[in-house]
Amino acid sequence: MAQISELFGSMVFGDSVMKERLPKDTYKAMQKTIKEGKPLDISVANVVANAMKDWATEKGATHYTHWFQPMTGITAEKHDSFISPTKEGGVIMEFSGKELVKGEPDASSFPSGGLRATFEARGYTAWDPTSYAFIKDKCLCIPTAFCAYGGEALDKKTPLLRSMEAINKQALRVLKLFGNSNVTSVKTTVGPEQEYFLIDRALYEKRKDLIFTGRTLFGAMAPKGQELEDHYFGTIKPRVQAFMNELNVELWKLGILAKTEHNEVSPAQHELAPIFATTNIATDHNQLTMEIMQKTAKKHGLVCLLHEKPFEGVNGSGKHNNWSISTDTGINLLEPGDTPYENAQFLIFLCAVIKAVDEYQDLLRISVASAGNDHRLGANEAPPAIVSIFLGDELEGILNAIESGKDYKSKGKVQMKIGVDVLPKFPKDATDRNRTSPFAFTGNKFEFRMLGSAASISCANIILNTAVAEELRQFADELESATDFRIALDSLIKRVIKEHKRIIFNGNGYDEEWIAEAERRDLLNLKTTPDALPYYVSEKNLKLFSTHGVFTPNEARARYEIALENYCKVINIEALTMLDIASKDILPAVTAYSKELSSAAIAKKQLIADADCGYEKSIVSKIAALSGKLYDETGVLKGLIATAKDMGYEELSRFCKDSIIPTMEKIRSYGDELETITAKEYWPMPSYGELLFSV
Repeated sequence: MAQISELFGSMVFGDSVMKERLPKDTYKAMQKTIKEGKPLDISVANVVANAMKDWATEKGATHYTHWFQPMTGITAEKHDSFISPTKEGGVIMEFSGKELVKGEPDASSFPSGGLRATFEARGYTAWDPTSYAFIKDKCLCIPTAFCAYGGEALDKKTPLLRSMEAINKQALRVLKLFGNSNVTSVKTTVGPEQEYFLIDRALYEKRKDLIFTGRTLFGAMAPKGQELEDHYFGTIKPRVQAFMNELNVELWKLGILAKTEHNEVSPAQHELAPIFATTNIATDHNQLTMEIMQKTAKKHGLVCLLHEKPFEGVNGSGKHNNWSISTDTGINLLEPGDTPYENAQFLIFLCAVIKAVDEYQDLLRISVASAGNDHRLGANEAPPAIVSIFLGDELEGILNAIESGKDYKSKGKVQMKIGVDVLPKFPKDATDRNRTSPFAFTGNKFEFRMLGSAASISCANIILNTAVAEELRQFADELESATDFRIALDSLIKRVIKEHKRIIFNGNGYDEEWIAEAERRDLLNLKTTPDALPYYVSEKNLKLFSTHGVFTPNEARARYEIALENYCKVINIEALTMLDIASKDILPAVTAYSKELSSAAIAKKQLIADADCGYEKSIVSKIAALSGKLYDETGVLKGLIATAKDMGYEELSRFCKDSIIPTMEKIRSYGDELETITAKEYWPMPSYGELLFSV
């Protein structure tokens, strides 16, 4: 294998390739577009397109595609070959600037939330030059935005780019007040940690629930789960390591900075973490990572499960969104420095985040809301559904001192004592980590821990960027008009701390006491997706989006409609799959086993007149009772599904939450209990023990 340094980015039309292949003037124009957002002339695009085509074909590519991210949550692509006919009946390889800059996929078959009628098919993809083109499966993939004929955003990239521009604009205003005139751009950066499960493909193919829904709708817990805590950071099994090795190579080829890999808490669960990248590129890379994980798993006879809760009784999978703000001069604006109490610039950006999370806690909850993630949030394995911020004792102490006007006595860098003389001493971090916190400060960034593993990270980062941009806008308005900047700054920081400290919580987010405390603080507890989604289109939130040009009111309402529709469709698919398994697999299987036991009891009596058939009678009796309840509840579920057909999505989402899901939970409980008393050879599906421990 080639050296990693040679391998890395080898399938990316990145900066070094452009510098080598583009004329100097063209390269400079591209750099201005990438770094400063300057528009790109079509003559420049023509030169770039030709160089891109030559590079791609030399690498074996035969087609190109505008690679975009519609509101399905996954990526989309339509492949076109580079060939064009000649007069002589042959072909030549061509690719123009026009083809690079704009494409035209059908816009009618993607979710639009009412922005487009079914018969209105025209849509456009527009090249995003800030995210490098790459080769995947012999196809040149050009990252693009996707919009409707009327210009409405139909994707997840466009509003993300808008939100990045919004926070850039407002952050520059604030930095200028601090005398940072040399800063020309501010970008948010993200490092998304990705959790996932790996299971044997042969077993997966015997589970209709995993195939159709991505999670197990039935399954009694195995005798061993995660209670011994032996899987977390444990030795990686050879089959998994082989998968990880190939995954790393494929990611590195695409310039994805895969850095850390390890076993997670649950059996068969693992994690991959990349190095930080700008939010736009990190989002593109995470979408690619999920796709390549699933493709690579198949090569190794495995299946990669990205559902937030594929197995009941063990931890589900999240995606930790490590978010920060940096300048083009290399300054992390969330870096406290050695004396954060005296670092006014750090404090003003910290206050902007605190105020944003407090005022837009509803939107942050919405940004991670899905049918799958509802199984995970607040389930003593993930952050609760209540949004709060963890700052750590020192930062909270600093804020308290500022609010009260008292001096803060820093403890300084405390040396960590381990009690073993041969081990080196090292400074203790100013903050511990709090894995129960939804939004935790971890030194120079915030870790937003509520995202589900299958989600695009764009939604969470759109909200974060836009909400913080709004607070920075308010700060800049106030400070720019102040007669004395220092006095106004001091007053602003104190006021924000006093008015928004309710969102700060350093304790155990799993504790029932916190739920009561959060209620006393008047914080939202939006437990499910139907509870959260209506806030999407509140007047406050529509104003936020339109103020910063991230969503028009129609675009915001469309996303609300799409999220509602997706939730309802997911629950409907799960309900229909559950009925199919219960009726066609479980009930026939337990009936057959019951018949076998009854025949065995009769045979025993024939051999021994006074034989004790207590075991057979007991099991048959239990099967009869449980299968009767299971059958009855499937009838109830069928009726609920029939009732739901005439409902609109708002009403249906609540109906799913209040009626369909509780009925499904009952059906599962009966099915899981039947599994525990049915002989293995009769049970129609691989067990949790096989699924979780077979790799």
